[in-house]
Amino acid sequence: MKLQLKNPLVFLDLETTGINIVTDRIVEIALVKINLDGSESEKDMRINPEMHIPEESTKIHGISDEDVKDAPTFKEVAKSLARFIEGCDLGGFNSNRFDIPLLAEEFLRAGIDIDMKKRKFIDVQAIFHKMEKRTLAAAYKFYCKKELTNAHSAMVDTRATIQVLQSQLDMYKGVEYEDNKGVKSVPIVNDIDKLSEFSSYNRNVDFLGRIIYDENGVEVFNFGKNKGVPVEKVLLEQPGYFGWIMNGEFPLFTKKVLTNIKLRMKGK
Repeated sequence: MKLQLKNPLVFLDLETTGINIVTDRIVEIALVKINLDGSESEKDMRINPEMHIPEESTKIHGISDEDVKDAPTFKEVAKSLARFIEGCDLGGFNSNRFDIPLLAEEFLRAGIDIDMKKRKFIDVQAIFHKMEKRTLAAAYKFYCKKELTNAHSAMVDTRATIQVLQSQLDMYKGVEYEDNKGVKSVPIVNDIDKLSEFSSYNRNVDFLGRIIYDENGVEVFNFGKNKGVPVEKVLLEQPGYFGWIMNGEFPLFTKKVLTNIKLRMKGK
């Protein structure tokens, strides 16, 4: 089924030094942009992470320090990448939990502040897990009836992800989904807003869900001693908590969200 788009949609896949959003870096990025007229453009590049690539990561994606020693750093290509995804919604496989948060961190480290929360995010893995409950290779075989070769090549994975989503749209057209509360809906429709909503596991304010919206739409902390407590209440009653987070090992995007809430409070 051909995607019905409201904005250009960029599918992405990252190969990285590891899985820590805060401390790890991109070593390869693949982007495929689907434009409103159905035409496509792509970017595929190796990135020098400016740190050692652990051997266990090299075993997964096959990229070593030697392979990227002459590649550009993320900061050197950040503006070009920002222009490529400008005005676009974003999609990928496990992208809501990993690729998009890590990409946002890299942009912030490079001094480029992109308002990622204005985008719609389509996570093909989330649709797969909610509807079938499983890796990209398994999804590709299940939905596309083909074996995925050269997995963990960023472009191969990105192209496979697009094919999986298109097959999901065909397979689940009109199929009811029942959530863990027994509520039934028909979410798999060719609409980016609805797919983005269905791809989300929760109501995150930041990408990793350190701050979320409660049932009343209030921003609350989602970890530690203040879990479930409104962010504004904590900032008013525990002024040192802001500094603890800002100086701690939290994602830059989480710190940005918290800072915006604090600035908003001052303006009230």
